[in-house]
Amino acid sequence: MDIDKSIIKDMEYDPSRDRYIGKDGSELKVTPYSDGTGYKIDYYRQTTYGGTVHDSTHVKTDLNEKWTRTDNDRSSGSQSKSSGTGCYLTTACMQHYAEEFDDNCYELTTLRWFRDTFVTEEDIAHYYEIAPSIVEAINKIPGCEKIYNYIYENVIDECVKAIEQGDYKFAYNRYKNSILAFEEEYVTPSLKKGKSKVLPMPSPLFA
Repeated sequence: MDIDKSIIKDMEYDPSRDRYIGKDGSELKVTPYSDGTGYKIDYYRQTTYGGTVHDSTHVKTDLNEKWTRTDNDRSSGSQSKSSGTGCYLTTACMQHYAEEFDDNCYELTTLRWFRDTFVTEEDIAHYYEIAPSIVEAINKIPGCEKIYNYIYENVIDECVKAIEQGDYKFAYNRYKNSILAFEEEYVTPSLKKGKSKVLPMPSPLFA
């Protein structure tokens, strides 16, 4: 169940209930973890005061961008769960290092420094807007670990090498082109078809 962004936009905060209320009765509550490691988002569609709570979405996320999502469809009595990370670069590193993954590994630390130092706010905003959709689409493809290996070798590793050598232009272009290439390869077809499909490996990226 997708959250209607137009409803969230028009929500108003109710301090007595510590949550946002939509004009249609929907509710949104954001609860930070007491230890500061993340937060939980609870969204209820068409909730009536004192009445029955209908469809709901619950998302738990941490500061490392790892998340779990649970969707409840009360009308059909069904529930679906999903998990992952909103950053395909982080996901690629997770796949590469497997059980030894460290969110503060050299590659991600280097890329974050580069992002904060050289990447424009516009490009950063677009990345964080589209990256979760890229991850979601890739994860639905059989053998997706091969795609993440490709991303690690052709985006992450190449960018880190370029940054080490001071070739920031190459790193910027590879970083930006990867976003555009994967968006075109995975997200755009899903939007057109209304669902994900098995797609070929990404086309070569050009600096």
